[in-house]
Amino acid sequence: MSLDIKICGIKTPEALDAALAGGASHVGFIFFPKSPRNVAPDEAGRLRQAALGRAKAVAVSVDADDVMLDTIVAAMSPDMLQLHGDETPERVAAVKARYGLPVIKAFSIRDHADLAQIEQYRGAADRFLFDAKPPRGAELPGGNGVPFDWRVLAALPSVTDYMLSGGLNAGNIGEALRLVSPGGIDISSGVESSPGVKDAGLIRDFFRAVGEATKKDAA
Repeated sequence: MSLDIKICGIKTPEALDAALAGGASHVGFIFFPKSPRNVAPDEAGRLRQAALGRAKAVAVSVDADDVMLDTIVAAMSPDMLQLHGDETPERVAAVKARYGLPVIKAFSIRDHADLAQIEQYRGAADRFLFDAKPPRGAELPGGNGVPFDWRVLAALPSVTDYMLSGGLNAGNIGEALRLVSPGGIDISSGVESSPGVKDAGLIRDFFRAVGEATKKDAA
């Protein structure tokens, strides 16, 4: 089982080093002021340099306008863009056309009914990301550390390319991968010692757990 693994919410060289050492295929930089993982475009650009040739850099934004995206793309030259807000299919297509970059569209999922929304995005987004719906009163669309019932994703057509996110950690990733078969997994709060603070030990534990789970799957 070949999995893309994205460590999201990178803010420091230490966190980036731990992600790359573990074998991350993608590293995510969040541009959303309300998030404890928010990073300035210039700083993301500096961090991104260390990932060149080792992992794809993903710029994560929430309902960003063209001015903001222009600034982000100019500062860090991401490999991919992730749209984590209420962007319409038309907006996703426009962003992809404007920057010539692959686009990941994130969706908040609670039950089967929430999957219906993705159909209109097929062909606009290059990949989907499924996160849990945020708790009541939460200010963040993602990164809240809560899972959803992963089994609902079994209803997706087998051709659906998606990343699984939402409440993942070293303790539950094995169960998640037993229930569903995503093309990639995305983790942020599950490898943090406190909101926005990545923990190198937790990152190592997560990669170890993924390795054990995929070995079982291969067997």
